[in-house]
Amino acid sequence: MSPEHPLVSVIIPSYNRSDVLRLCLDAVRAQTHPHVEVIVVDDCGTEDAARVAASMGAKVVRTTVNGGPTPARNLGAEHATGEILFFLDADIALDPDAVANAVRILRDHPEIGALGGVLLPESLVSQSLAAQYRALQMHRWWMPAHRPTLELHASVLAVPAKVFAEVGPFDPRLRETVSSDYRVRVTRSYEVKLSDAIRGRKDHDPTVRTILRKVFRRARLSALDWREGETPGDSVPRAIGGVLLLAAVPALALPRVLPERARRAGTLVPPALVAAAMALDAGTHRFAYQHRGAAFGLYFSGVHLAVTFTGALGGAVGVTQRFALSRLEKLARLAAED
Repeated sequence: MSPEHPLVSVIIPSYNRSDVLRLCLDAVRAQTHPHVEVIVVDDCGTEDAARVAASMGAKVVRTTVNGGPTPARNLGAEHATGEILFFLDADIALDPDAVANAVRILRDHPEIGALGGVLLPESLVSQSLAAQYRALQMHRWWMPAHRPTLELHASVLAVPAKVFAEVGPFDPRLRETVSSDYRVRVTRSYEVKLSDAIRGRKDHDPTVRTILRKVFRRARLSALDWREGETPGDSVPRAIGGVLLLAAVPALALPRVLPERARRAGTLVPPALVAAAMALDAGTHRFAYQHRGAAFGLYFSGVHLAVTFTGALGGAVGVTQRFALSRLEKLARLAAED
């Protein structure tokens, strides 16, 4: 194979959802790059996703236990033979030129060791209001092309095989910070870039309840896994905004505890904190209004405040758990020394 058309191994961790996996594989088969090897890693699923993958020409490997996408990605990389490893989540359908663009960018810029993609602001299958919210929010918040060196997500990620061998696999001990950990490791020797030339549509969660549950869990685990040098919540302004929303809850009690002459001022504190939090993330709210209009923008802002608050709450719980575990470990060491 020529340097212009290297073999690309597309590695897809899969757990059930064969209907969405089929869309993912259809999009991979439609890629304009001529040499693509598809590896689907069945993470002990209970549906027929493995059979669907095999019927569509993918190489199927299976994990021995359900360990989540990180061990599955590592297992897929062990079976890959391509010069470029393209990690892709099973609920994302790539644009037809995504792989070709990744190959071109990595060829033209050998200093890049990891090249991330972005999610389009439309949901793949679910078109509920919640899914539409999440599509816009993740496009703007999680994978923003306007910050090309900060973000990295293993869900859409191209890595030269030689770099992956040099840097090592994803850390299977990490849960929600595996991508940021990998970014730090890669940047010790290479550059990390994000490109909106590598795009895909993700199938987003259909209900606000599901979104909030995932946001809380991920924020809590991220706080537990947080390492020095990482940006809390990937954005300092967003993290501060979340703290302000948390503070708005106890501030609701101010009119009851303040002297009578100060009660009116006390009633202004919670809305002022909420307004400040929205101002810190004004670009996200503005993006929703511009993209979908005022009616949906109002819905977006309401859900987004709930998501930001829930993320901050999850982070606070994680920090508390982290501190408690640290204290327990310290007490255990002291007891062992005695």
